[in-house]
Amino acid sequence: MFADEQTAGRGRRGHTWFSPPGSGLYVSVVLAPGRARVDPERATRLLTLAVGVALADAVEAAAGLRVDLKWPNDLYVARRKLAGILAEAAGDAVVVGYGVNVTAASFPPDLRDRATSLESELGRACDRAVLFAETLAALDARYADLLEGRFDAILDAWRRRAPSAHGGRVRWTTPDGEASGVTAGIDDEGALLVRVGERIERIVAGELRWD
Repeated sequence: MFADEQTAGRGRRGHTWFSPPGSGLYVSVVLAPGRARVDPERATRLLTLAVGVALADAVEAAAGLRVDLKWPNDLYVARRKLAGILAEAAGDAVVVGYGVNVTAASFPPDLRDRATSLESELGRACDRAVLFAETLAALDARYADLLEGRFDAILDAWRRRAPSAHGGRVRWTTPDGEASGVTAGIDDEGALLVRVGERIERIVAGELRWD
């Protein structure tokens, strides 16, 4: 499903996704990683990373722009957010929604220092139909990787596109208060590894704040 606008767009943790008419690419697809031929549970855990890789592949194919991935589900150009992903379980399936800022109108003025768009980065118009087609083609390829158990292909591609996964400073809230550390990559299950003092923490969910 491809929407021209969203009147109640949202991201993770109930955050609002600003999505006015004709300004971005807003898509929802229904996938079933639980039907994978190899290790369905692992395929489900890696789904969001796989979609991130697919969107990065698609943006590069459609616009010639290389983007970075930030754990667990965002696409960035430098320090500005370009796109986001939201995956929600729906019975035996997962509804994956993704939004890509295409024009500068796709984010409000108060986010200009934290968000960007394809046209802002390229300095020219970007065809949303071409971008849409490329996202579907890339999703098809990365979803096939999941279903066939080619997990290393997804993990390797994600790691190549995620410089912040090593050496980035992050903070998060625990039952005992705020914790912080330095990112040390992701493991083979897609969890973010964070060095806290002399130990390594595995972050599998929750709200991270990047410094």
